[in-house]
Amino acid sequence: MNEETIVRYSWDNVPEDDRTDWARLKAMTEEEIEAAAWSDPDNLPMDVNDPEVWNRGAMFHFPRKLAQLNIDPDLLDWFRSQGEDFRAQIGAVLQAYMEANAHSEPASADKWKTDK
Repeated sequence: MNEETIVRYSWDNVPEDDRTDWARLKAMTEEEIEAAAWSDPDNLPMDVNDPEVWNRGAMFHFPRKLAQLNIDPDLLDWFRSQGEDFRAQIGAVLQAYMEANAHSEPASADKWKTDK
């Protein structure tokens, strides 16, 4: 991609979508609209009774950064035994700890030293 292929729009100059037949759509009943949607294999409506629809919709992935952590082998083995998504579980535990301690003062580095 280069600068020539980038198109910028503001609310003042957004082009109208001329591919939609708005008059035809306004004349259709809800049943006709739903039937048309179901007949389009590329744009099937959600089946709200399907639990997988809700599972997919509930997932939101934040962008992540790569970090290396020193984790005790027994702790890492335990997380790995919990399933393939053990990295996400470790992240969830760290996130929960951060949220639970958001009100407290930052911890001193001395608090975490194990070589006493």
